[in-house]
Amino acid sequence: MNVLIVAAHPDDEILGVGGTAARHAQCGDSVYALILGEGQTSRFEKREDAGAELVDRLHGDTRKAAAILGIREVFFENFADNRFDSVDLLELVKAVEKKISALAPAVVYTHHGGDLNVDHMLTYRAVLTATRPMEGQPVRELYAFETVSSTEWNFAYGDAQFAPNVFVELTKEQFEKKLTAMQAYETELCTFPHPRSLEMLRAAAARWGGVTGAHYAEAFEAVRILRP
Repeated sequence: MNVLIVAAHPDDEILGVGGTAARHAQCGDSVYALILGEGQTSRFEKREDAGAELVDRLHGDTRKAAAILGIREVFFENFADNRFDSVDLLELVKAVEKKISALAPAVVYTHHGGDLNVDHMLTYRAVLTATRPMEGQPVRELYAFETVSSTEWNFAYGDAQFAPNVFVELTKEQFEKKLTAMQAYETELCTFPHPRSLEMLRAAAARWGGVTGAHYAEAFEAVRILRP
């Protein structure tokens, strides 16, 4: 089975679905990741102030993290970081559609539509559009994941809240692979109490594990599931 993770930025694929990706890989599934944004240039006053070597280094970290989890290949689109609202949504949709056409994934994971980060929100919209349930659509299951430092920072209520209804139990080995993969991101890993710290990732896994009677778990919203 082919599995595709569609993330806005490098490291989102680890934060949201890293343990589950490792689980899929261990089960023999072919896991791929599509990263839509380059992930660096919003930290500078002007996009052109960021050197290409910074983006290249970050993408190198992404490939290291992918190898740890067993992700077969990572694809980069390099849309401007935190500026997805500066391009037509159709461009994002076409980028996702292209990979779905090439890989025919049965399962897709992407961001929650209520995230604070604008790139996450538009990634969700693009994936939802690209996977619309027409005849011949290969995607049978679509899930939204939590991205720490974005999902919980949108202090909204109602439909904007992350309300998981699917939980994936992780073995200790699978969860530790997630932490090791996150450590490959030298510029993205933060110190406690930042949500992108190892301590907080452990807390998140324990939280969802506690909700479901497991030691470690990742949580998802099932957007659409089609059973044969």
